[in-house]
Amino acid sequence: MLPALGVSSASSRLGWLDALRGAAALAVALHHASYVYLPELRVRLADWFDPGLFGVLVFFLVSGYIVPASLERRGSVRGFWVGRFFRIYPLLAVTCLLAVLPFLLGVLGLRAGLEQFSPATAILAHMTMLQDVLNVPNAMNVLWTLSYEMAFYLMVVALFVVGGHRRSAPAALVLTVVALAAVALTACGLLTGAYAPAALLSRTAGTGPVVAVTVAALAVAIPAASSRRPAPRVAGGLLGGLLALALVAVNGRVGAWEGLLMLAAMFMGTAVHRAEHGQITRRAAGATGAAVLTGALAAGTWNAAPYGRNAQLVWCGAVLAAAATFAAGWRLRHRRFPAWATGLGTISFSVYLLHPLLLMAAAQFLGASGREDKVGLAFFLLVLIAASWASQRWIEAPAQRLGRRLARSGAPDARREQHALAS
Repeated sequence: MLPALGVSSASSRLGWLDALRGAAALAVALHHASYVYLPELRVRLADWFDPGLFGVLVFFLVSGYIVPASLERRGSVRGFWVGRFFRIYPLLAVTCLLAVLPFLLGVLGLRAGLEQFSPATAILAHMTMLQDVLNVPNAMNVLWTLSYEMAFYLMVVALFVVGGHRRSAPAALVLTVVALAAVALTACGLLTGAYAPAALLSRTAGTGPVVAVTVAALAVAIPAASSRRPAPRVAGGLLGGLLALALVAVNGRVGAWEGLLMLAAMFMGTAVHRAEHGQITRRAAGATGAAVLTGALAAGTWNAAPYGRNAQLVWCGAVLAAAATFAAGWRLRHRRFPAWATGLGTISFSVYLLHPLLLMAAAQFLGASGREDKVGLAFFLLVLIAASWASQRWIEAPAQRLGRRLARSGAPDARREQHALAS
């Protein structure tokens, strides 16, 4: 998911993006809260619609729309990474520490068997934000989406440093075709068993070595891509982009087709932005969107088993609902959105990262689980909104201001990068 880019007013030209972020974060939070407060409703809904998947797909479309534009507006890979770091890592570090604190105090275990990994492997994997494609369990269930966000950032930088950043539509199409190929090969029995792409690198070489190589590669790739010299910049950008693509394709926790389609959805969002600003034709963007949606529906129809009894219906419903929601928001982008909607978008990253912690506290320490409790759900939402507001004000916003100051300090480097890319 994409952290808020700053406080927006209802009249902001990006108010529609804040409204979408807020709605998506709320959908994910309510989906997870239903396990604790509305278990009967969750069971009835599970075979028909997945609000969490819907919210995540909306987030991915929004990220695709705005993140490459942020990089290109800055014109600086260094400024881009500085901005991303200070928008994500401060709150991420705080929430991860809170998530593992009960384990450190000897009260609870870690989720999904994370304690079975060495502390170095677990910490380093989470520091890369790629833990979900490194076969390391997420410290919180929602963190898996950040791995695909990080992979997208690396691929966007790779395209930027080679001057191919406007080829978002072809990138989306290629990823969709590869995803469909993975589905077809799986259906033919060629990507099953020992040859299944899920966690293939980690199963073959070991999770620890894969994490170590990834950390080393990123430690080289990101500084090199931020260099003022053309050769290191291109080499670093390509190293990071290819690493991200390889991890998603052959080492993800989810199926390769699903991970690739998530990246395709983000590049589809980028194509919409490019069409809006005249960088590609609207016909090309429309054709890209139609192709990605068709590919996603086809892939899910063939291979959506993880989503329950009516897996195909659940997957396809979430895909179509997310695309329709994003399209509706885009069509209304010139309208004024209510302050509460854009305000919810401003705190959406905090909502996203804090709600699992509140649910863990409610289920493990307050006994709020296993029965219908609408009053408890309402109280949970009030506490979540209040905590998210405080988190955004006292953790996110100061960190973002610091990030902007540091990014501006590299403005001369940005001008040199733009000149080098244009020459």
